Amino acid sequence: MTNNTTDTTGTTSATSTAGAASAASAASATAANGTARTPGTDSSHPTIFQLGGDLPVRRIGYGTMRLADGPGDPTGPEARVWTAPADRAAAIALLRTAAEAGVTLFDTADAYALGAGEELLAEALRPYGEGVAVATKVGVVRPSPTEWVPLGHPAYLRQQAELSLRRLRTERIDLLHLHRLDEAFPVAEQIGALRQLQDEGKVRHIGLSEVTVAQLTEAEAVAPIAAVQNLYNLANRDHEDVVEHTAGRGIAFVPFFPVAMGGHAGPEGPVARVAREIGASPSQTALAWLLHRAPHILPIPGTTSAAHLVENLGALDVSLTEEQFARLGEEVGDAAS
Repeated sequence: MTNNTTDTTGTTSATSTAGAASAASAASATAANGTARTPGTDSSHPTIFQLGGDLPVRRIGYGTMRLADGPGDPTGPEARVWTAPADRAAAIALLRTAAEAGVTLFDTADAYALGAGEELLAEALRPYGEGVAVATKVGVVRPSPTEWVPLGHPAYLRQQAELSLRRLRTERIDLLHLHRLDEAFPVAEQIGALRQLQDEGKVRHIGLSEVTVAQLTEAEAVAPIAAVQNLYNLANRDHEDVVEHTAGRGIAFVPFFPVAMGGHAGPEGPVARVAREIGASPSQTALAWLLHRAPHILPIPGTTSAAHLVENLGALDVSLTEEQFARLGEEVGDAAS
């Protein structure tokens, strides 16, 4: 963002340029477990992606969903994300630390703490520097702490975008995702509302969240899609076809919950074994697998710890061999099945 144009993420417990053209032209290779990889180079991965072809971002962003409070555990998978963080000063300090550490893509949503998440970002980061890009989402209503209900009425989507502009204190949103498609309204009408905002200069790029290839293709007939944010990690690869489709189209694939730690991540599990081989932490290794998977993948891990934030960013400097990449894919796939 410039000063005058002013899912959901995973929570961890603990420069070469890759643009749309390079992602679109990259060939697929198949690892031992059948996961198709769109390679950058054999031993390293590019750390920059040109979002929408014109917005350079580092390939590990920061998901801000967990910068919210209860009721209940604010860090677990069932976190309510209902109110602003109790320790507002700490959350603002963490966001500023992220920017200082080199994060350029910050992800939020109007549904996070009923808009308080967007307000927090603005308080922490305005005036937005040239290198900072903010992504937010519209299209989900929160009638209670436990409910996330898609609502895709075109007028509602436009209204929510206007409110996001006010809360973020900006004149243009860098990346606006449709949080969820609503089956009650045609895809063309929902995407058309975002396209109208784009035509009005209020949105730079349009994204989607939790969509299939068929839904993405239908949306692309209405407006250019710059990013797709779906659940994807080492242990959950249900969206392999979306990864491949987006690579072929130069669309950023932004996995939420990118660090899913289960039994496969235990001290003697496959992730820990490879982590020891490369001198990295298990979370860095899981993120490095995603970065190695394809040059258009931009994980957005979330955390409330400055130390874990820096650790996550360290994954940009972690390289896997082709054998390690294939072994992780196969062994974690077996453990998760």
